Amino acid sequence: MLNVFTLANGRLFQEEIDSLDELTPARPVWVDLEDPTPEEKGWIAVKFGLVIPGDIIDDDLEESARFYEEEGAIHIRSDFLIDDDEAPRNVRVAFILHGNVLFSVHKEDLPVFRLLRMRARRIPALIEDAKDVLLKLYDADAEYSADTLEGIYDDLEKVSHRVLKSAINDQAAAEALAAIARQEDLNGRIRRNVMDTRRAVSFMMRARMLNADQFEEARQILRDIDSLDSHTAFLFDKINFLMDATVGFININQNKIIKIFSVASVALLPPTLIASIYGMNFKAMPELDWSLGYPFALAIMMASVITPFWYFRRKGWLN
Repeated sequence: MLNVFTLANGRLFQEEIDSLDELTPARPVWVDLEDPTPEEKGWIAVKFGLVIPGDIIDDDLEESARFYEEEGAIHIRSDFLIDDDEAPRNVRVAFILHGNVLFSVHKEDLPVFRLLRMRARRIPALIEDAKDVLLKLYDADAEYSADTLEGIYDDLEKVSHRVLKSAINDQAAAEALAAIARQEDLNGRIRRNVMDTRRAVSFMMRARMLNADQFEEARQILRDIDSLDSHTAFLFDKINFLMDATVGFININQNKIIKIFSVASVALLPPTLIASIYGMNFKAMPELDWSLGYPFALAIMMASVITPFWYFRRKGWLN
């Protein structure tokens, strides 16, 4: 899918392109390619003279290939977060600043891109050139990461209520562990995302490609990102605490089961010993010449069972 964005009256307008004829008269400030076909890449080459490599959004990039300048074009590779309920993930996006036009290439639509499109349509004079588009994307990315962190706070609060303020069984503990593991994975992806955004914004500042206003905006984005680091660190500590607490409750439940078997084995040991002795059938045993021998043995066995349980209960070991 190929979308071009043009500026008119200080607002950003989107147009989906289906042919080279539609692209030719366009004067965009931003060209967005979502999972582009070879044909769409060919249109870009004809219109703008920019050849987009086939491996531009591969994940196995070297560090030196993430930020560089080539033939007057600036190339930036960044990861953007998608907080999906089923599978949170980071999606690689390739940016190319070429001829005062920003080109973005990615495999799927991103929440940050949708947020910027909505804002640019509603807020006049938000964007003035291609570099503004890139900065606003990173600004929206930092805000999206902050919103996602707030969601993690809320989800962990629910988990904390289930784990710490109510009785928890094994099924509830398993559900809590699954929820904690998901939030830990999401928190880690946010930390990676903000780290990547920090590197990209820092590259733009070092490359001296920004004017004074844009440079100040980039510094503000970095301050916003720095403020998120303490939150991610706190959430990691909270996640570890809840994980340890949940595992501790699981161990307590398992110990209760082992306790039952331990008490039963100790309580049943005396009658087992008595039964084995009376089962030897020696000539001198009472049951051979005493009619009450077997009832007497049974009574001793019952007493040997009741006495340990009475003692354990008195000690409070059965509570």
